Amino acid sequence: MTPVTFHPPVRDHSRDTHPADAYHGAWALLEDREPRRALALLDPAIDAEPTSTSLRTLRAWAYFQSAQLQRAEGELAKLVEDCPTDVWARFALGRVLERQARYADALPHMRLAAVMSADAEHEAGVLRVERRLAESGAGSYDDLV
Repeated sequence: MTPVTFHPPVRDHSRDTHPADAYHGAWALLEDREPRRALALLDPAIDAEPTSTSLRTLRAWAYFQSAQLQRAEGELAKLVEDCPTDVWARFALGRVLERQARYADALPHMRLAAVMSADAEHEAGVLRVERRLAESGAGSYDDLV
């Protein structure tokens, strides 16, 4: 009689990751420009902690990096709705809308982020979107004030 050998099932250890570990791992992956791998860590962590703003922010960043612009927009819109003073989320939402050539939609978010932060990058983003809006012939950006 041959002995029976027990082989444990192969487990997906990314599902065992604590949300804090997932956050740090995803951050590192995003810095290394590995958004799809970051999403693989973040999705189960967000399932465990659906109200975590920090995890949702990283997921929005991962969507943006991987050019999943509609998903990024949805995540960022929720973040801005939950916290209208979140400068990063507001500016990122403007950038996502800009990348979709939705300049009139992007401009208010970019303007608010620039005013709230006084960051030169945010101010440059406003000027860039204003210029693209004017060049597109969609109307004057002064109409959006």
